[in-house]
Formats: sequence, structure tokens, C-alpha cells
Amino acid sequence: MASDAHSIVVLGGGPAGMASALALHTAGHDVVILERYREARPAGNILNLWPPPIKALSLMGVDVDDLGAPCHSTFRTAQGHVRADIEIPQAVVDEFGGGFIGMLRPDLYRRMLAALPPGVLQVNQEVTGISDRGDHVELTMKDGTTRRTPLLIGADGIDSMVRAHLWGASPKREHKLHIIGGYTFEDVPGAEHGEAIIAHSRTVQGSYTAIRSDGRTGFQWWTLEACDPDAPAPADLRSHALALARRDFGSPLTGLIEGTTDDHVQRWVIRDRKPLKKWSKGRITLAGDAAHATSPYAAYGAGMSIGDGYFLGQLLAGIDLADTAAVTAALDVYDDKRIPHTTMQVQQAYILGKVFHHAPAPLRPLRDFVMDHTPMLQKQIGERSPHEIVAQLDEMGEGIRANA
Repeated sequence: MASDAHSIVVLGGGPAGMASALALHTAGHDVVILERYREARPAGNILNLWPPPIKALSLMGVDVDDLGAPCHSTFRTAQGHVRADIEIPQAVVDEFGGGFIGMLRPDLYRRMLAALPPGVLQVNQEVTGISDRGDHVELTMKDGTTRRTPLLIGADGIDSMVRAHLWGASPKREHKLHIIGGYTFEDVPGAEHGEAIIAHSRTVQGSYTAIRSDGRTGFQWWTLEACDPDAPAPADLRSHALALARRDFGSPLTGLIEGTTDDHVQRWVIRDRKPLKKWSKGRITLAGDAAHATSPYAAYGAGMSIGDGYFLGQLLAGIDLADTAAVTAALDVYDDKRIPHTTMQVQQAYILGKVFHHAPAPLRPLRDFVMDHTPMLQKQIGERSPHEIVAQLDEMGEGIRANA
């Protein structure tokens, strides 16, 4: 038996895994992260977080000071007409600076890694087998050794082996969309500081937000369009994005892309998995993309992952991990809290992608007329999103150990 046999094991060192470990440590439990690679590395470069994950990070002990640029968010046409204004309550703006925090993903990783106690992150640790023995979970490692844990949290991404172990294989859902995105610290005329602008032409989203990184102010940008997920990526990502921006959006998006170096540009093909009705079974549960991989249209994938970790810590605070009934009861409450919220976000993101990028060509003028001349998008996005943010902040309470 390993010397840390009583430690909770979190499988995966991404935002969900680090958040789970930080929250459980804050709750008073011993915890280790098993990361299969030689380091915990970010999958991507650009990122936005809403206030709930910022609050969660702070309550886990992560330094969130100047982590990103607080922004006011609007959905617009390619010509700049505002279709929806995300009306964040003033009290939330006063506390967090804005409703949308633009940042670089590596910066978030560095802050979270810095908050982890020594020895929590264990790299080059690949799990090949899982067995729930009732009073503990036994893990088989790639090197043939075994280790025991009172609780296994699968935070191992969209291709999660823990999810497959619990609930069987399920196909990825192709959105037939891809994003090309990047960032720059160039001062581009017309780019609005303190703003997150999500703009759409008939077929393309062209967007940018302000960012902060290591005391510098800049911008992240992205273009999103329909694609064949099996087709090769464009040979020159920046040139492809720039051609879309020139055709549909113009300045300042073109200037932001022109001011970005090729090494600051990445591409993502968007995929998810259909939401599960249950995450937890016995002494095993899921968090992050393993539970709810989602399109960036929700702008909430990493944020929901951090929220998962926070609530795991809060619900397991004060729980005797040797008490199987208490552990499983806490995980049942975790499912009840997180699944409705994350499922709604995943499905909304999937539907938005279809509406904006897969509507038949004859219907696009009608869609745009409705977006421009009715309050539909304002009600669905401008009013609903702030309501969800406030509800999440309220549900989080005063801290991880507040209800222990």
C-alpha cells in the first residue's frame, strides 16, 4: 500500500483537477493529482472567466489579483449594432471589476500551480486500471504497481478513462466548427479596452476581448466558422483568420490579427459529448471536461471546471472519508448541484453554434432580422446569463468550509 493511501486522488492536472485538489486541500483533506504527462500544461492560449470561478479561485487560495482584464460584454453584428448587452448587476461589477475577465490560459495555470502545496502534483503518473472495492478505490498504474484511495475524481478531460469506466464509451459530438484565436499586446486603433465584443456576420463569429498578463494590457481575438472536422487545418492560421476578418468585420479585428505573431495563434476543432444524467458512482466521480466538455460558445468550460472543484471541496468538508455512506451521499448532492447547471450551458453552447453557423442559407436573413429587431437574444443571453452568474455566486456561499 502506498504511503499516501489515504489521500484523495484527482486524475488530471488541468483546471478541473487543480481546482478539485485546491478545494479539497482547503476543506482539510489530503489530496494528490496524478498527471500522465511530465507537466501540467495548458491546452490553448486564450481564456475568459466569469465572476463565479474568480470567486472560487480566491477562496481556494489562488492569487487572482490582476489575473485578467474585467470586461463589459456585448453581442453585436459585424457592423457593430448591439444585439444583446450582458447586464451584470452593479454589485458584481463593483466586486469583480466586470462580468467577463479576459486572460491568457498559461497565466491561470501558473497561478493555480503556485497555490498547490508541495507534493500534491505528481507527474508522469499514468493510470491503466480502476476498481471500486467498496471501502476504497484501487488504481493500477502503467508500471504495474497499485495504489489505494478513498475517493477518485476523474478530471482527465474529454477523453476521460474514468468516465468510460463509470458509464461506458460514448461518441464525441462534432459541432463542425473550428476556432482560430490569438493574442497581442500591440496598441491597435479602435480596439476597445474593458470590452468583450462577440460579433457575427452571416456565417462567421469575429470577436475580441481585453486581456491582462504580467501587468501588460492587450487583446485576445478569435474567428469561429463552420468546418469539416476531418479536413486538414488551414496551412497559415493567421492568414486564414485575417482573410475572414477583412471580408466580414474590418477594423479593429483586422488590426488585432495583423499585430499578432504566428506563435501566438492556435486552432481548435470544437467537439463535446452529450451530457450525462449522472456523474458519480460509489467512490468515484467526474469533474471538468470529463463530465461536461462544452463548446467555447458558452465561454464557461474552464469556469465550470473550477466550479466543480469548489463544490466538491465544500460538500466533502467535514466528511469522514472512511464512511462510504457519507461519501456517496455527498457525491449525490454534488451531482444534483452541478449537472443541471452544466447541462444547460453545454446544450446552450451547442444550439448557439447551430443557430449562428449551420442555419440554411435561405433562413439566415430571417434569423438576422429576428436577432436585430426583437429582444430574443437580449432575453436569452443579456438577461439570462447575469441571472445565472448571480445564482452561482449566491450558491457558493461564504467559503469552502462554511457549511462543514
